[in-house]
Parts: sequence; C-alpha cells; structure tokens
Amino acid sequence: MLLAIDMGNTQTALGLFDGDELVHAWRMPTDRTLTKDELHVRLLGYFHKDGLHLGCVHAIAFAGVVPQLMREWEGVARDMGARLMVVGRETEAVTSIDAPNPSEVGADRIANATAAAALYGAPSIVVDFGTATNIDVIDERGAYIGGCIAPGIRISLDALTARAARLASVPLEAPKATIGHTTVEAVQSGTVVGAAAMAEGLIARIKRELDCEDATVIATGGLARVVAEATDAFDHVDPQLTIKGICEIYRRLA
Repeated sequence: MLLAIDMGNTQTALGLFDGDELVHAWRMPTDRTLTKDELHVRLLGYFHKDGLHLGCVHAIAFAGVVPQLMREWEGVARDMGARLMVVGRETEAVTSIDAPNPSEVGADRIANATAAAALYGAPSIVVDFGTATNIDVIDERGAYIGGCIAPGIRISLDALTARAARLASVPLEAPKATIGHTTVEAVQSGTVVGAAAMAEGLIARIKRELDCEDATVIATGGLARVVAEATDAFDHVDPQLTIKGICEIYRRLA
C-alpha cells in the first residue's frame, strides 16, 4: 500500500491507498518539534486504531512545505523500509507546470492540479482552504498555469480575535444568514461567508481570463465543506484532493 502525506503549515493530511482507492485518511497537527521517532509512534497509533499494520506500507509519497519535518519523515520511511517519493523536482517529468519559475510552485499545488485534471477534467479551478487559501488554475491542456494566494480563514479569524479583545473565538461554521444578529453570527458571516464571496469573485474573474465559463471548480482543504455550505460556486467538494494528487503522481512514476 501507499501512504500519501500532505504536510501543510498547520495540518498534515495522511491517506492510505490500495492501488487507486483511498482506504483510510487521517489528519494531525503539523508540529515542527516532532522527531522521526515521535512521527513513527503517531503513525503506529493511527494504524492500530483502525486495525492496520505499518508493514502493509511499501511506499511513502510526500508533499510538504516544512523542510525540517521533511527530513524527519524521510527518517520514518527509512526505518519502515519504504520507498520515499517527494513531489517536486524528482516528479516534474510526470506533471505539467506552465509557470515562469516552476521551482516556486508548491508541492501541494502541483498535487492539486494533477488530481483535478485526472479526476475532474480540464480546464479546472481548485480552491484549497488551508493555512492560506490557494486557488490553482489548470488550463485546457491539464497544465498548472498559476492562481491566487490569500490569507487563510483561520489566520484571518485568529488575527481578528487577537486584536479585538471583545471578540471571543467562535466556531467556524456557516451562519444561517449573511446578516448576523449576534456577535458570533456576525463573525461567522464575515469569515465563512466572506471566504465564500472572495472565492466566488476570484473564480468569476479567472473564468473570464480563461475564456471558459464551464471550467470545473473543486473545493478542497480542511475547511472546504464549511465554506461550501455558504456558496454554490463549487462543482465538487473533495477534501482529500491533494493526497489523491500525490497518489496519482506516484502511480505515474511507479
């Protein structure tokens, strides 16, 4: 089996694949202080919880943005005797990137573009609600051509509550209406509905620039389902899109 890992700045998503089928998925905080031994123990816990054995993993495919943790995950792969594949330079032959500086394109964005084209067709637009809100644009050839990066929902909310002492932290949920009748509802509207409105506006502009109103729009990331409750801008909601893209890239190289 393949263990696909998408390590973001805030959360790390893990997916266990049997061929092309995602059979188990987990999320854990991205903790920069963890050693390879501690990561190994966490993996053991997830696998034990679901009645699995780490011996079933023959390869680990990895996309990440935290260099010091990447080294620790490499150590985990060595200890497990698993093949390691890192999305980036060693996988560029099987991905399509049309950007002035391909090395600047994040591994997660490469995985998103690969999965979007493979699973949902092209042209397509991926809206990834993570630490940052990334929008990835895939043209009719299936190539990543660019996109947008904005502060993520949690970053925006944390900044608001940190600087406005009377605003307590609120649950990230879509409110029933845009007009908030309580402080909690008002903050939820500004953050969740605001994120949805930003996505709607950027998607509309991207479609005009692509000259393709039929481009497929996919929402992904940990908060994708929350934002999707506040908009009909998404054709698909697939929180596991990134790890599916990592699996697809590995499959192309295998």
